[in-house]
Amino acid sequence: MSSLGAISVIELAERLGNGDDKLQLIDVREPEELAIAHIPGFLALPLSQFSDWSGQLATLLDPHKETLVLCHHGVRSAQFGQWLLHQGFTDVKNIVGGIEAYACHVDETMPRY
Repeated sequence: MSSLGAISVIELAERLGNGDDKLQLIDVREPEELAIAHIPGFLALPLSQFSDWSGQLATLLDPHKETLVLCHHGVRSAQFGQWLLHQGFTDVKNIVGGIEAYACHVDETMPRY
């Protein structure tokens, strides 16, 4: 089984800025959090609603595509990334520091919470 990789918010911003369309982007934060701040292009899969969407993962995502996972600080996304690896995903990276780091280092106009 692969191990969970990591990507910095700076590298994420560069890849998004270059129009990298090979990425699968997942945000596991809750709807209230998404309403405060989000990065365009991310699929919202709130962990509290796991039972609602987990059965659809095979149709929503490609297990062999590079998959980047985001949360507030990087803890929930790391846990979900590990779970994806156990489901057979082969290239999963946690976005280190989460959207908080993105707001601090990439987009200082983004609301923080």
